[in-house]
Amino acid sequence: MDLDYWAVLADSERERWGYVPGQTVGPLSFGDDRREAVAVMARHGFTAEEREIERWSPQRAQWRVEFRRAESDEHRSAVKCYFVEDVGLTCVLVDGLRGPQVTCEGIRLIGRVPSELDAEMEARAVERGLGISFCLTGDLCWPDFKFDRGGQRAGDMVLSWASFFNTGEIAGTSWDITPAEVWHHW
Repeated sequence: MDLDYWAVLADSERERWGYVPGQTVGPLSFGDDRREAVAVMARHGFTAEEREIERWSPQRAQWRVEFRRAESDEHRSAVKCYFVEDVGLTCVLVDGLRGPQVTCEGIRLIGRVPSELDAEMEARAVERGLGISFCLTGDLCWPDFKFDRGGQRAGDMVLSWASFFNTGEIAGTSWDITPAEVWHHW
């Protein structure tokens, strides 16, 4: 049996990415077209695989671009980006096992035990007067920070992933812009 499928990248081995809600996730900018994103990620050592996916609107094509580091992400992509025709990048899913470490408000969001991440996010919300709510996955989120969280299996553990989004003028919520496959990320 190949156990590398559940291999978790150590936090010290992950790239460090910042997040500006609705604007940037690491080197990626919301609104970028696929070619721009592929070029940017190639400069960071990622290879890309593009595929058109089921459309949420009959008027606009939608694509998924999966990014892997050469060889080390053989079994799963580190980052999945979703693009809408004539809109550009709308959603960035960062894998909890292989993805870069994304920080928001000084808190590491990726590859964390969900209960520990919840406790840290709640403490930060109280400290800074931020509201808290639950995102569509049932995990703790901050309103207006434009990311959803979820948990994914890592062998006998569960670790956090995050989906960062910008609804722009074509959607109202993350449910409206995020492809259904994101909600089933494991």
